[in-house]
Amino acid sequence: MIFRRVFASLRRQDWAAVVVELVVVVAGVFIGLQASNWNEGLKTDEKAADFTQRLRADLREEAWAYEYEIGYSDEVIANAKRAADALSGKTPMQDAALLVVAYRATQYVFNASRRATYDELTSTGEIGLIHDPALRDLAMRLYTMPIFKRIFDEGENNPYRRAFRMAISYEVQQELAAACGDRVVPPGDYEGIANSLDYPCSPKLSPEIVAASAAVLRNDPQFLQFLRLRIADVGTNQDNLKIYYPEVRGGLQALARGTR
Repeated sequence: MIFRRVFASLRRQDWAAVVVELVVVVAGVFIGLQASNWNEGLKTDEKAADFTQRLRADLREEAWAYEYEIGYSDEVIANAKRAADALSGKTPMQDAALLVVAYRATQYVFNASRRATYDELTSTGEIGLIHDPALRDLAMRLYTMPIFKRIFDEGENNPYRRAFRMAISYEVQQELAAACGDRVVPPGDYEGIANSLDYPCSPKLSPEIVAASAAVLRNDPQFLQFLRLRIADVGTNQDNLKIYYPEVRGGLQALARGTR
């Protein structure tokens, strides 16, 4: 309709009317583009806010998992040292107690990483939607840390765990797992981390089975050797988590406290 008026004005050589009509056209196009850009900006802001909220929620859960990994592994090391001291003769220990600490020294914990939001952001190239540089940097550092894969690989395949699982009967292992295994700790329960593995327990095993199983451990020097390696490997991982990634742990703790 407006173009018809422009053409009509041209035929009449009404230049003032032509200019007015063209101004109206240009203004309409400009306003339309601005409105479109404004709507797109609103959509982008909403998307950024949603991703930021989701990423914060993921990292708060990761903060708990980080502390759970440390607390649990501290208890694994404590049990491994007790078992090593018993096998070396440094500290006398009853057979039943030896079985418990020796079993717990085989354990490891590996929490599945909650990284769906981060992976979506990086796979689509939209990590820039996280406008908070500290939050973005924390996520990038955490989700690219190689130590978690190493913890899983060493936990699953360490020689002490394999030797124990092969040497001790499955009936004994099942009872040890049932009576002295991991306590379930709900994500976010920081108080539940303590003693999630290291707590009093009484497996229901006959004295004969206990004595025979403990003898397997005491009579084979490789168990002491593997325990020493286990203590060193878990200790190295603990040092990395506690000391060598302070910016990651500190950032997660601040996020969990609500101060970031």
